[in-house]
Amino acid sequence: MENLYRRCVGTIVFYKGKVLLCERLDTPGAWQFPQGGAEPGEDTETTARRELREETSIISVKTEAVIDTPLRYDFPPEVKKKSKWQYAGQEMRWVLFRFCGDDKEINLATENPEFSRYAWEDIDEAVKRIVDFKKNVYTEAVKIFKPLVER
Repeated sequence: MENLYRRCVGTIVFYKGKVLLCERLDTPGAWQFPQGGAEPGEDTETTARRELREETSIISVKTEAVIDTPLRYDFPPEVKKKSKWQYAGQEMRWVLFRFCGDDKEINLATENPEFSRYAWEDIDEAVKRIVDFKKNVYTEAVKIFKPLVER
């Protein structure tokens, strides 16, 4: 049987050379970029905008770049065991957004909160804080987007 991967989109939001990083509510100390599963028929950018709004309340963004080639990571056994899905991992596409608002727009107390806090971080430092099993995918996305964030 072929391993199935959940179609997912990650968002890297940047502002003044820093990127938005969020700490998971259910796993203190686990930081990540906003991300989430694509709905049937949704394109990459639509998913990214929806997930970003649902997770952080952010809507004031401008699309700078998209990675539509999927990057995959596998769930480790302990994550698979707790997961409600029967996937081997996630197949991520990525969107880079320039944040055009201010911090007052960011509200993590959403309808279904996923994050406890956020930070603006240097892009290289952000990747160091990501959990190991996602790090390869995050590293690839950051390598592609870093020149745009730092210009």
